[in-house]
Amino acid sequence: MKTIPVYDPRGVLETQPLAAAPRVKKLQGLRLGLLDNTKWNANKLLRGVRDRLAAQHGFSAVNYYRKEGFSLGAAPELIARIVAECDVVVTAIGD
Repeated sequence: MKTIPVYDPRGVLETQPLAAAPRVKKLQGLRLGLLDNTKWNANKLLRGVRDRLAAQHGFSAVNYYRKEGFSLGAAPELIARIVAECDVVVTAIGD
């Protein structure tokens, strides 16, 4: 019987566990960040989330960010900017 080698395309992942950020008790006065992943409907979905949250909570600022592409992770510089400018962030996949 002839055998065929099978390769695992996933490779080897090296990860470190990260603790989740603590939940905020209230949104009033916080800076909201919205991260658009550039999928077709992400902008529409995030605008709806923004409008509903803003109607219920008084944010001190709402900041909008956009990734380079939906299949890419956010650039480290973009993540650093979001961390510096926002207290809470919402992102969505809008297919």
